[in-house]
Amino acid sequence: MGLFDKIFGSYSDREIKKINPLVDKIMELDQDMQKLSDSELKAKTDEFRNRYKNGEKLDDLLVEAFAVMREASSRVLGMKHFRVQVIGGIILHQGRIAEMKTGEGKTLVATLPAYLNAITGDGVHVVTVNDYLAERDRLWMGKAYEFLGLSVGCILHDMKPEERKEAYSCDITYGTNNEFGFDYLRDNMVIYKNEMVQRKLNYCIVDEVDSILIDEARTPLIISGQGDESTDLYVRAKNFVDSLTFRIKTEEESNFERFNREFEEETVDFVVNEKEKTSVLTSNGIDKAEKYFNIDNLSDLENMEISHHINQALKAKGNMKRDIDYVVNDGEIIIVDEFTGRLMYGRRYSEGLHQAIEAKEGLEVKAESKTLATITFQNYFRMYKKLAGMTGTAMTEEEEFRDIYNIDVIEIPTNKPVIRDDFNDSIYKNEAAKFNAVVEDIKESHAKGQPVLVGTISIEKSEELSKLLKRTGIKHNVLNAKKHAQESEIVAQAGRYGAVTIATNMAGRGTDIVLGGNPDYMAKVELKKEGLEEEILEQVDSFNETDNKEIIEARARYRELVDKFKAETDKEAKEVVAVGGLHIIGTERHESRRIDNQLRGRSGRQGDPGSTRFYISGDDDLIRLFAGDRFKNTMEKIDAPDDEPIEAGILTRLIESAQRKVEGNNFSIRKHVLQYDDVMNKQREVIYGERRKVLEGEDVKDDILVMIKDVIDKNVDFYNKIDHENKNFIDYEGLKEFGIRVFGFDEDFLEGYSETDPSKIKEFFEEKAKEKYALKEEDFGSEKFREVERVVLLQVVDQKWMDHIDAMDQLRKGIGLRAVGQVDPVRAYTQEGFDMFEEMNEYIKEDTVKMLFHVVNAEKVQRVRVAKEIETVNPDEGKKKPFVRKSKKIGRNDPCPCGSGKKYKNCCGRNM
Repeated sequence: MGLFDKIFGSYSDREIKKINPLVDKIMELDQDMQKLSDSELKAKTDEFRNRYKNGEKLDDLLVEAFAVMREASSRVLGMKHFRVQVIGGIILHQGRIAEMKTGEGKTLVATLPAYLNAITGDGVHVVTVNDYLAERDRLWMGKAYEFLGLSVGCILHDMKPEERKEAYSCDITYGTNNEFGFDYLRDNMVIYKNEMVQRKLNYCIVDEVDSILIDEARTPLIISGQGDESTDLYVRAKNFVDSLTFRIKTEEESNFERFNREFEEETVDFVVNEKEKTSVLTSNGIDKAEKYFNIDNLSDLENMEISHHINQALKAKGNMKRDIDYVVNDGEIIIVDEFTGRLMYGRRYSEGLHQAIEAKEGLEVKAESKTLATITFQNYFRMYKKLAGMTGTAMTEEEEFRDIYNIDVIEIPTNKPVIRDDFNDSIYKNEAAKFNAVVEDIKESHAKGQPVLVGTISIEKSEELSKLLKRTGIKHNVLNAKKHAQESEIVAQAGRYGAVTIATNMAGRGTDIVLGGNPDYMAKVELKKEGLEEEILEQVDSFNETDNKEIIEARARYRELVDKFKAETDKEAKEVVAVGGLHIIGTERHESRRIDNQLRGRSGRQGDPGSTRFYISGDDDLIRLFAGDRFKNTMEKIDAPDDEPIEAGILTRLIESAQRKVEGNNFSIRKHVLQYDDVMNKQREVIYGERRKVLEGEDVKDDILVMIKDVIDKNVDFYNKIDHENKNFIDYEGLKEFGIRVFGFDEDFLEGYSETDPSKIKEFFEEKAKEKYALKEEDFGSEKFREVERVVLLQVVDQKWMDHIDAMDQLRKGIGLRAVGQVDPVRAYTQEGFDMFEEMNEYIKEDTVKMLFHVVNAEKVQRVRVAKEIETVNPDEGKKKPFVRKSKKIGRNDPCPCGSGKKYKNCCGRNM
């Protein structure tokens, strides 16, 4: 804390001081609220709604609404918000981030602003990190909302569209960031308004806001469709890479020039850089690649595809580690979240990396996917009218929250002082000595009955430590974050006397660790043992009224068990407190200080005793990659045996410096991703905005007529040529082909026409087009043709937008090379992206016009040609005379004849 903060208080202190008078008023209403009957308390919701409709603002209602929710929570949940929780609730209502330590009851805090903001009727979204927590919080907190007359919904992964729509129409909706984001994208792909599930994005509370808005912000949400079938090139590239020799680049090679010199003299075929997460062929490797694939020059544009497949195979082998970056499960590659250790089902690496890993592991190489819609979490959450969040650790990322989301972080004081002992790091020279020390620490704590929670940074490390503990005979639980419900139950019991739990750092996040055990979980486990069915079990702690005899009996048994276990856990909690509370062991420092702080924060909740210690070695990835040389040199100067810990301030500072370096790098990566997506976001807003107008039934006839004029103007100008004598002439052959292709005019529509004034030609085309369009409308009937216009326009926009996303993706892959020519890649991407967007709009106009002039009323044709099968005419098929190809057809996957080196479908054939 700086001198200024000591004198005037921190920013958080000053902000809390401003809202304390509000908090006082809320607490003063407690007695008045207790006097109200249940029906009187419930009636307050309608009263607030009426007052809001009559002009009062939410800020005017805040004091009373918060007081009502406090009392409802007390009656229904048996919990009344502490003063610090009320402070947190106000911060969330103001659209800010509340940093509240673990165990301070963040889930309950959210009920205050959620209830107040739900009064508007515009909806409140509460975002959690997984389906389990979303469903748990909806069932748990939902009792209080429903008591006060609010509707509560929950979005889960396997829900049908109609179920989603119903959940979004509720006053308060729980769900995960992925589900909310994907529903937004899907809503902007539907053809009919009634297929949309979301309402306008109004107010959002993000639980574990750092995990969702920071950690997951590097990975955009992508809806993919079936792309091209994967080629055997993935397997060939894998077989080639398997034949190569390689080495891992050391920390000493950080000097670029020195590395370049060594690169030229390399004896291996490729070099793996763990720090940069890249693998690169050496000159030896390039020679072997050219020989293996029988090509002259790997760098030639025509060999880009081979080069790309080789690079992905190199990365799959050199940088992607099994059971760290991904796991193999039932013949599938499942990505492991680097921050949470959770398995990310349904996610796939992009740009062919997933296929390269499938080839590496000898699995079936799945078809490549095509991006249909995409958005980053940053841009999705910035669309909410008001955004708020809560977490135990956000202060270290305060700059990013301000910079990207324009929201500040307020540190909320704890309800009771934190008395946890945070011991200095124990630093060892190598990993073997470190793990031996960890096992000894666990044995020592376990011997006296002190519960231990061990945090590891990967699935691999947790299993490694588990093997060591098995040899010592210490019974323990291992959590790899594979089953959310199960992990939460196990983590909830991690505070029991003598319990030893090993977990990836984030497993069970959002679950409170209660000393002595959690009686609610224990009661449910017992009911499971007694054979209670799952659907009945879900109802045992609900306050919903029911006539179901089985549920009534199950609830009575549940309360009986909770009372029984409450007495046992209270007694056990005293024993745990006597031996020092929950002991946290970190087996490695994470790249982010925030993740370390989260692990520490799982001990010492609500004034409980506890202790934490991190064990570090010179072999740890963070040290090896970001503090290697200086760390090793310092350790060598300290003359200590391998199995003795070193406690030196300089080493601790080096570790913190390495963490800050990585945090800075990660922030830069996230900002870089956002800079590129901001370009797409402006275009996305235009397309989705116009699309929404059409979807909501806006008459587009006038827009279509403008499109017809634009298409005619553009093409007449194009066919107004200049000859070799620099004189203007009209290319009537081209105009004739244009008129037939786009408008379906008769072959002889230009017979005898010889006008040379382009403006007169435009008038001629417009007049003929309007005549034909009027006949087309008459054929369908005005009302039906308006719907045809709408559907055709939406379909064309969607197809061209998907193609544009693909083209922008191709542009971005190569845009980084512009930096070599002293050109800012982001600026180049912005400019070229704008030009491509304008070009896409021209294609949308022409294709929409073409389809509308060729569409036929199938019902009417059926009546006329009873005996024939009718199909809608494809505007590109032309029906007048057979088309004779003058040159060999270019295949979609053939090299583009323009010489770019890209496939035809990704270059000149992109818009065909």
